Amino acid sequence: MLSLIRRPAPVIEFVCQPQDHGVIAEPKPAKSVLPDWFRKLPPVDKEHLTVTNNGLTVKRCMPFFDAMATGWILPLAATVRLDIRDGGRAVEAGWEFDRVMVSNHGAHQVAGNPKEPRPPCKFHNHWSIRTPPGWSCLFLPPLNRPPQPFECVAGIVDTDTYAAHIHFPFFATAPDGLYVIEKGTPLVQVIPFRREEAAIRAKIRPETADQAKQRETAHRNTIAGEGWYRRWARAAR
Repeated sequence: MLSLIRRPAPVIEFVCQPQDHGVIAEPKPAKSVLPDWFRKLPPVDKEHLTVTNNGLTVKRCMPFFDAMATGWILPLAATVRLDIRDGGRAVEAGWEFDRVMVSNHGAHQVAGNPKEPRPPCKFHNHWSIRTPPGWSCLFLPPLNRPPQPFECVAGIVDTDTYAAHIHFPFFATAPDGLYVIEKGTPLVQVIPFRREEAAIRAKIRPETADQAKQRETAHRNTIAGEGWYRRWARAAR
C-alpha cells in the first residue's frame, strides 16, 4: 500500500546579526498580534440586536480577519522619535539605539506623489528575510490596524535571491508634533507568495447561467444563517 509523503511546509526566515538577537524587536505572526480594539470587540453587539438587525460586528467577518491575520508583522527594531513640523513638510528623527533607525529619501525620487509636500523618509530594518526558491514577499502597511503617525510604502521583493536588509520608505502622516514610536510598533505586514501563483491570466466577460446560479446560491446561503462562509466557503487555515 502506497503511503502519502507530505512535503515540508515552506519556511520564511528572519535573520539578524548575532549581537542584535534578543535586543531588537522580533517579527511575529500577524494573527498573534491582533490589535486590542479587535480582541475586545464582541462578535454580536447586543445593544444593536433587534428584529431587523442581527447585531453582528466585524469580529465575525472572516475576510476582514484573514487580511489582518495573514503573514507576519515586522516591527520597529528600537524606539524612535519623530518631530513633524511645518504642516508635515519637515520631519526630524532621533533615537538612542546604536543602529541607524531612520534616513531620508530625496523628494525628487517621488515627485508628484499624493503625499506631497510631506518628504519621503525611510525606516531601517535589521532583519534579513529569506524565502525558498520561487517565493517573494509583499510588504505593505499592516492591514486593518489603527493608524500610526506614519505610513510605510508597499513593495514586493524577491526574497529568495535578495539577502540584504530591506528598508521601508514611509511618510509621516500625523499632524505637527513630537511622536514617540515605541520599539515593537508594527511597521509592515509581510506576506510571502509563490511568484508562479501571481502569474494568473484574466478573462473579462459576462457570467454564464451556472455562474449566476452559484453567485446567487452563495449570497442566499450567506444571509440565511450566520457563519456559512466560515464553515463552507473559507479554506482551512
